[in-house]
Amino acid sequence: QVQLVESGGGLVQAGGSLRLSCAASGRTFSSYNMGWFRQAPGKEREFVASISWISSTYYVDSVKGRFTISRDNAKNTAYLQMNSLKPEDTAVYYCAAARGPVRGPVSDWSDKYEYWGQGTQVTVSS
Repeated sequence: QVQLVESGGGLVQAGGSLRLSCAASGRTFSSYNMGWFRQAPGKEREFVASISWISSTYYVDSVKGRFTISRDNAKNTAYLQMNSLKPEDTAVYYCAAARGPVRGPVSDWSDKYEYWGQGTQVTVSS
């Protein structure tokens, strides 16, 4: 069982930056594949970025070059550095963990993650 707690959300102006953190409980964090998802009002939850247990990363096209996902296994924490934020990045951001490999269509990836945090609000003003 893994418990995830996100932090670091807030209100920022367009062009600004935020760093989200996802603190995980348990002793096997290093073996989990981690992901960040977001859900804007009235929209479905969407994949944002992922980092595998061997630190391979993958991003949705809309955040490539602006967001960076990373992990610190010694601290049981995953991060999402968000730069050049846009109003369309406004959403609740969720951290997720998967024990197994995350494969197949990206649209199905949310089903691959067993553990989820409670979410943190990110609001980008124009």
